[in-house]
Amino acid sequence: MAMHADWIQSIERQLAEVPPGCLLESPVSQVPRLHRPGPHWAGRGRVETFSLFPGLTLSHLCFQSETFSHRHAALDSGLEITHCRRGRVGWEMKEGLTLYLGPGDLSLHPMDCCAHSTLRFPLGYYEGFSISLNPDTLSQALPPALALGGVSPQEILRRFCPQGHPMSLPAQTALDHIFSPLYDLPEALRLPYYTLKVQELLLYLSQQAPAGERASNQYLSQQVEIIRAIHDQLMAHPNQRTTIEALAKEYHLNTSTLKAVFKAVYGQPIASHMKHHRMQEAARLLRETDLSIGDIAQQVGYENQSKFSNVFRDIFQVLPTEYRRQQSRDSKTEGRL
Repeated sequence: MAMHADWIQSIERQLAEVPPGCLLESPVSQVPRLHRPGPHWAGRGRVETFSLFPGLTLSHLCFQSETFSHRHAALDSGLEITHCRRGRVGWEMKEGLTLYLGPGDLSLHPMDCCAHSTLRFPLGYYEGFSISLNPDTLSQALPPALALGGVSPQEILRRFCPQGHPMSLPAQTALDHIFSPLYDLPEALRLPYYTLKVQELLLYLSQQAPAGERASNQYLSQQVEIIRAIHDQLMAHPNQRTTIEALAKEYHLNTSTLKAVFKAVYGQPIASHMKHHRMQEAARLLRETDLSIGDIAQQVGYENQSKFSNVFRDIFQVLPTEYRRQQSRDSKTEGRL
């Protein structure tokens, strides 16, 4: 939970100058533009795009939202490569499939798979890179390092996305080595680093045999919709206890599918996800109300106050009573400043 809190704080810093409901876009060689993507969008976002080579652009995406409508040209021969750094991201592909990525994961898919899709951020935040590549255009002016390495952009598309299907690669050391230096760079170093590291990525992919990676985190969009409904129900009633079997019966899913799709979307098993949500809600009640510890325990689904306190300490490293005292002291200190 501490790591997630750090990630959220980092994204909030990057979006500090972006008002709610607005997107700050920095298109290639253009003045940054702050605008409202839609009348009902309540999130915040930032997209910076860099043209690295003819036929290849790289975008840094940072969002604090649950969704964002994403549209681009539906190029039959185009390839989009996405790396997730923080949070989780999912989007609907064609043929009724939904793909989700977690921290460190990489996806490759033809650009006609998701030309008019909605990006979904199940944890409410996301940071990552997206590389848009036109293999034919890039091949006509292939950078010397890629030519020396025998890289064929068309072959990467064919190898990783046969029959136009998306491919995902799970988080691994080699991908982390490529992408980690790209985040948090000084502005003066961004373009040179991006240029070098994108070539390193294409060299790496050209040497990989992707057999067996497909469909590890792809699910039917209808199943994902059901899982989101289950999640909303659980989040709305943290005081109520239920079982996976009861949820599976209520929503007409088998238990193994429910557990697998929930973890793919939200990054945790149902029990772990609910425990963290309950403790976050308990922390909020400790900060914002004068309810007793026993009353708060019951509001987040714990009949036994002692068990609640132990779980809270496991998450926050302090007992609820001490957490409330710390928050009260911090609030008074800020008031004096």
